[in-house]
Amino acid sequence: MRVMVIIKANAVSEAGVMPGEKMLAEMGKFNEELVKAGVMLAGEGLHPSSKGKRVRFSGAQKAVIDGPFAETKELIAGFWLWQVRSMEEAVEWVKRIPAPNEGDPGYGEVSEIEIRPVFEASDFGAEFTPELREQEERLRAQIEEQKKS
Repeated sequence: MRVMVIIKANAVSEAGVMPGEKMLAEMGKFNEELVKAGVMLAGEGLHPSSKGKRVRFSGAQKAVIDGPFAETKELIAGFWLWQVRSMEEAVEWVKRIPAPNEGDPGYGEVSEIEIRPVFEASDFGAEFTPELREQEERLRAQIEEQKKS
C-alpha cells in the first residue's frame, strides 16, 4: 500500500525558519534508511504558506487567494510518499522520524504527522473503466519517461 505521510506546519515552519545542520543530517540519514528499505517513493519540504496561493472554486467562479493562510495547524510543511505493507508499518516508520534537537529551530514546538492511504485503481470500482485505467497507465508511463529526460 502507498501512504502519504504529511508533516503538519507549525509557527516555526510558517516563519520560514530552516532546520539546523544537525537536524538536516539526521533527516538525511533517516531518508537513506527509507530508501534502502524500499519504502520511500518521494519526499519534499514546502515553503511557508506566505509564498503560496489558493484557488477557491465556487461554481464557475474561481478566486485566487494569496498566502499566508490563517490556520497553521491545518497547513502542510512537507510530505513523504511511502510504499509499505500496512498502516502499522507506516506508523512504526513515523515513530522513527528524528525530532528537533535542543537548540534547533522548532525544538519544543508541538508537531504532528498524519498518515493517509493513497487511492489505488482498484479502489474506484466499476466507474474506473478499462479505458480510464489505460489512460491512467499511459500517463504514469509518460511521467516516468519525462523523469528520465
